[in-house]
Amino acid sequence: MGRINSKFLVIAFSVLMLIYFVIFPMGVLLYDSIIYNGSINFENYRNVYSQDVNWRALTNTINLSLLVMVASVIITFPLAWLVGRTDMPGKKTYRTLLVSSYMIPPYVGAIAWVQLLNPSVGYMNNIFKVLFGLEQAPFDIYTMGGLAWVLTLFYSPFAFITISRAMEKMDPTLEEAARVSGASPLRTLLDVTLPLMAPSIFAGGLLVFIAAGSCFGIPAIVGMPGNIEVMTTRIVTYIYMGDVDGVRDATALAASLMFLANFLLFFMTWVVGRKDYTTISGKSTRPNIVELGKWKWPAFCAVGAYSMISVIIPLGSIVLTSLIKSMSKPITLDNLGFDAWIPVISSSQYMESIWNSVVYAVIAATIGTLLSLFVAYLAVKTHVKGRSIPDLLTVIGGSTPSIVIALALVVTFSGNFGLNLYSTMWILVVSYLVKYMTMSVRTIAASLSQVHISLEEAALNSGANWLRCCKDIIMPLIAPSIIAGWFLIFMPSFYELTMSLLLYGSDTKTIGVLLYELQTYADTQNASVLSVIILAIVLIGNLILNKLSKGNVGI
Repeated sequence: MGRINSKFLVIAFSVLMLIYFVIFPMGVLLYDSIIYNGSINFENYRNVYSQDVNWRALTNTINLSLLVMVASVIITFPLAWLVGRTDMPGKKTYRTLLVSSYMIPPYVGAIAWVQLLNPSVGYMNNIFKVLFGLEQAPFDIYTMGGLAWVLTLFYSPFAFITISRAMEKMDPTLEEAARVSGASPLRTLLDVTLPLMAPSIFAGGLLVFIAAGSCFGIPAIVGMPGNIEVMTTRIVTYIYMGDVDGVRDATALAASLMFLANFLLFFMTWVVGRKDYTTISGKSTRPNIVELGKWKWPAFCAVGAYSMISVIIPLGSIVLTSLIKSMSKPITLDNLGFDAWIPVISSSQYMESIWNSVVYAVIAATIGTLLSLFVAYLAVKTHVKGRSIPDLLTVIGGSTPSIVIALALVVTFSGNFGLNLYSTMWILVVSYLVKYMTMSVRTIAASLSQVHISLEEAALNSGANWLRCCKDIIMPLIAPSIIAGWFLIFMPSFYELTMSLLLYGSDTKTIGVLLYELQTYADTQNASVLSVIILAIVLIGNLILNKLSKGNVGI
């Protein structure tokens, strides 16, 4: 009975935590958006969407997300094919570069492109003006096109990863049959590979749509200076109004965004789960490599150019700006050094924000990994009815836009229901857990499924209780996945911006919030120094994660 109780109590506690901190806040948010003075009232929805600025924000969000989705698929499908299915040189290096923007905080990428394409002082604009003798800058980042450009560059890896993984595991039989019948590689790609990949392409595109529509950092840094509003920026604007009506209007917008994101996620799951397409069979999971012939090196150069534009140039801009001694002087070797770093690393305010981010991310990652272990165990190693529901709860949390999670936690845990976490570090930790646990659960569950139940049974039959069995048997066997799951929570929590911006207090400012404030108040150089620090920490964490998982897991 003691063994059963220990297992039941631990898993039950984990499930209750998920219900309390994921479902309950979402329910409260929805309730507050439709209940007014004790009765159902949709007046706030009518009020919100009757305003031109909110309707324009909604249409901007949908149009931008569609544009970014289509552009990402058009760009990443040929990239995934070239990297995964051809004999193009340098494929491993290019794969790393093409997914590396996935681990760069989006708002850092936005800062980089503002530095490059600012119509007044952008590095690239100035170069083009000199090269072509132009009087005006050829590009303006503060436009709908500029916003779509940055969103595409930093969210297209969602589509690339989804499409490339499916493409590399697909059954080559039909492609071989097409080639034997005389079809060219291009005809085979268009008539066979592309239709077979349709579900994965659709899934990758929808992931991009959801991510772009839920993003706050890029629209705030690139869109708002150009008076381009989207749903997330409108929600923040309403919350910052600070009155009851503002929060109520924000809940209406947040509920709309939550419904849209989760509907699309489950629609995507339904489409991908259909049995109409079979791309993987038991015969082979090593598709034939297409020989490019004379197109090998042109393809190499084309992918290299895209990698340069999407990753290397933006990162180079951030690093360069952090090393300039005087922003008012030309960029020469004499004007480069680490002078701008000294005030940052010696500032107690900056170091406190960095320390806060590290501490909160460590706490969130540690608690989240333990919860992930128990949720994954329940889903994989038990036969209890409803065992997959906690896993579903983590998926709901992960798919819900960050801005919605933050608002739900503000409404729920500001003392209205007996627990007041507002402006404390714990509300930040909870928000990180809700948003980022799902990848940890997935990683740990994959390893748990490979541990045979006989090992656990042997330990239990020898007199060990279930917790002892977990500590001495299960956790050592899946230690690399547990550590990987820890990093999968730690890294995005460390540089998180959207939730932190709404939830931080005077003593709990994080590095993401500080960086956003510096960029907002035009302190470009200090913002660049902090950006480089964030990138360095994330890069080191990602290298550790790749090492531990042997390249199978990474941000």
